[in-house]
Amino acid sequence: MAASGKRPEHRGPPELFYDEAEARKYTHNSRMVEIQSQMTERAVELLGLAEDRPCFLLDVGCGSCLSGDYLSEEGHCWVGLDISSAMLDVALEREVEGDLMLADMGQGIPFRPGMFDGCISISAVQWLCSADKKTHSPPRRLHRFFSTLYTALAHGARAVLQLYPENAQQLELITTQAMKAGFTGGLVVDFPNSAKAKKFFLCLFVGTSGTLPKGLGAECAGEEAVQAKFTSERMRFRNAKGRSVKKSRDWVLEKKERRRRQGKEVRADTKYTSRKRRPHF
Repeated sequence: MAASGKRPEHRGPPELFYDEAEARKYTHNSRMVEIQSQMTERAVELLGLAEDRPCFLLDVGCGSCLSGDYLSEEGHCWVGLDISSAMLDVALEREVEGDLMLADMGQGIPFRPGMFDGCISISAVQWLCSADKKTHSPPRRLHRFFSTLYTALAHGARAVLQLYPENAQQLELITTQAMKAGFTGGLVVDFPNSAKAKKFFLCLFVGTSGTLPKGLGAECAGEEAVQAKFTSERMRFRNAKGRSVKKSRDWVLEKKERRRRQGKEVRADTKYTSRKRRPHF
């Protein structure tokens, strides 16, 4: 994580920080795309969804919907909510498959009770800890967010919120407001011994007290071991579920078939579909 003075939430409100230029830079940064995809995959894993049916999910702080791409690949329907109109404009240009809503999560989640089977959020919740206006109270905004999110989720559903807490006090503020809103659960920390790979996931349960998943890499002491174990576990998890390898021919054909069912125009399948092409020099 960047030094404290360089944290994005210290530079201004999210709707201003993520302007058109920043939204495009973020979306086209290959490193950010890869990190976002990995964190989304882990968040969906922690949701513990049923494997035999698609689910209706909420993505809070969806941005340009890099996380939504993964949800669509997994066959889920989803709604993305974000405060940055520039980010959502980029998502519309990219023709993402989910529905989008411009909204401030600090003012609450504007959906009917029990609507969603689960919720994910990638790198967004810590923004609620900043008071960007005189009327902003971080504890009240956090409680408003968590209480309305609790209501919008179906009984037995989970919310998995990946976040970058600035310090222990901020993390305690966030978790306290989540529990006050009715959630049970707790914090899952992946790779706690690695400065680069360490990730925080707030795993919250609605209506039932589930078993909190274990963090990845907890037994590894060195960063190389953590990274090796991470790669091994991610591949093992995917292979066990029998899903097509990303970017493979089967994966491309499945994605095209989903788009056809949604009534979208898709190129015809040929023997060249997903063919690997030699680089041009």
